[in-house]
Amino acid sequence: MAWNSCDFPLSAKLLGKNEALEEQKFPGYKKRETQVYVGNLPLDISEEEILSLLKDYNALQVCRIQNGCKCYAFVDLGSVENVALAIQELNGKLFHGRKLFVNINKRAHRRTPNVAQWPQEQQALKTSFGEEITGETTSCHSHYACTELSPRESVDPCETEKLREPLTVPVEMRRSFLVLLLEECYRDLGWLDLIRSVQGKVGLLVTNIVPYTPFFWAMNITETLHQNMQMLFSTLADIEEQRPFLHESAVQRGTRCLAKYRLGDHGSAWNRCWVVDRVDSWAVVMFTDFGQLATIPVQSLRSLDSDDFWTIPPLAQPFMLEKDIFPLHLGAYQILKGKITGALNSEMHILKFEEFK
Repeated sequence: MAWNSCDFPLSAKLLGKNEALEEQKFPGYKKRETQVYVGNLPLDISEEEILSLLKDYNALQVCRIQNGCKCYAFVDLGSVENVALAIQELNGKLFHGRKLFVNINKRAHRRTPNVAQWPQEQQALKTSFGEEITGETTSCHSHYACTELSPRESVDPCETEKLREPLTVPVEMRRSFLVLLLEECYRDLGWLDLIRSVQGKVGLLVTNIVPYTPFFWAMNITETLHQNMQMLFSTLADIEEQRPFLHESAVQRGTRCLAKYRLGDHGSAWNRCWVVDRVDSWAVVMFTDFGQLATIPVQSLRSLDSDDFWTIPPLAQPFMLEKDIFPLHLGAYQILKGKITGALNSEMHILKFEEFK
């Protein structure tokens, strides 16, 4: 079966003037909203290289911070839309052999450091980003006043940072996560048994990969899948204008909603999603038909709570390569042909896939 852009019915209407996100009126707050956090950077990276990394997202200013063998930065991208796009496309990607951690900026900038509140801010940042900031070395290409402190002493910090985390199953692929998603969105756990029944030769349409790991999400290409895709995407494209935007108070963990999903070169389309978490005016959502986590503005979510929109099970399911890992350059929406060779022992719903050479 040949697949092309016609198989992905796209919404013809983009965000109109009534849907445009309003800029914040307070300069300090707006600056925080338009900044992105980039973690796990190489120690020798320069501010210019960081700006180059985010040049496609209108990077304006960068504040680089180094603490021992940890390096991260806050980058102003000028708009919340650019922040959302950078997070969706860069988070988890490999850069100079390191997996990037890209998220919203949860730390408000101050023009002068408040020493009395410094310990509390340290703990808040450590909780939010998994980074300790005691003894930072900070450099900025912006008008902000960034504090520069002396590096703290530690015993062989670089050695402890090397390959600290073993290869693990992504959180969004684990059974505990998927059971919660299925219960709250689809009210049915039957999908887990259905995806485990896939056997033999298959053709997979890749929707999301984890570079330099064997894990990926894909749609098992069958006639049933083709029918479900056309029915679901055409329905969502037809009704998206009629669905009201959610009030901010209604957006919380577990909310079922509708949001725009980027289909690479195919543009974007409205798709079903589930709110995993919320931070201020941002929502972390799971696009259930693509296996993709994304951080998007709360104001851009539309209501989709009727069970009628959740009768079709998720289109994509988790897989892992039997022998290989995914290179960084391989993108989504490629078709892989091969066979199912079994399942992961610790997560039986993740099927092992061997590609035909």
